[in-house]
Amino acid sequence: MMPTARLICSYILLATAFGAALLPLPGVSHAEVAKPPAQARPMTAADLHALYGGKSWQWQDGAGRLDIKDRRFTAISGSGEQSMWAEGRWSVSDAGRLCFIADWHTASGTFPARTCFVHKIDGDNIYQRKEPSGEWLVFKHAKPEAGDEFNKLVRDDLVSAELAKLKANSASKKKP
Repeated sequence: MMPTARLICSYILLATAFGAALLPLPGVSHAEVAKPPAQARPMTAADLHALYGGKSWQWQDGAGRLDIKDRRFTAISGSGEQSMWAEGRWSVSDAGRLCFIADWHTASGTFPARTCFVHKIDGDNIYQRKEPSGEWLVFKHAKPEAGDEFNKLVRDDLVSAELAKLKANSASKKKP
């Protein structure tokens, strides 16, 4: 494959893998698409830190880990030859924004990416939208529902063990 075509394919792969956090899964309940009410306010940086810090976010084909120390972000996605991983940082703002700024490592190379989500809160309902053009969804209902995306945030570290394997495998392939 020509270098330019490989680069384009890698970006498509990356976008597909990272976007998987909000893709629907067959036979699984999904977050409800709903625009936040006018009185909803942006979540604060402290709110977002409490919501995401020290947790893993389960995706269709992987997970992201939001460590509290240094706000380190790591992620794994895909399997086999399509495996990739990310290392970087996560940030939050008082405008309700959560961003992952990381370098994604694929078989074709390393590519920087920035992915952000905006959050609003109304009472105990949390709304989320992937920037720049995602749809608003109910991330967490006041009375939790099975399809809430919030349920995919877990305290368990779903990333580090697999990340270590992927990095070791990549390093062994680079040795002459």
